[in-house]
Amino acid sequence: MAKNPFMGKWRIVHMDEWGEDYLDLVAPAHITFDKEDMGSFQFGAVQGWLDCRRGALDGEPIIEFSWQGQNDSDEACGRGWAKLTAEGLGGHLFIHASDDSPFRAVKMVGK
Repeated sequence: MAKNPFMGKWRIVHMDEWGEDYLDLVAPAHITFDKEDMGSFQFGAVQGWLDCRRGALDGEPIIEFSWQGQNDSDEACGRGWAKLTAEGLGGHLFIHASDDSPFRAVKMVGK
């Protein structure tokens, strides 16, 4: 399989639905993709484990994922996607039967 351009840890720097003060509530907001096409994310009191699928859209790499985890102390799940942008990573995260938000992230140095 081709090299994974998404692999590594990305710092979530913006989400439309949640303010910047909420993003780092528990830990620095991030999304991570690993070499096994799995990963994780954390922002505010929401965290999850990813099951990823890589592909292409209009000839550009894209990664889609489903996730399960917690929203505050409640079990939660959802889906999302991301693509490479000039600034880093852009995508959208959905919480099943709840909120959703576009997000932007930048690659963390050395991660």
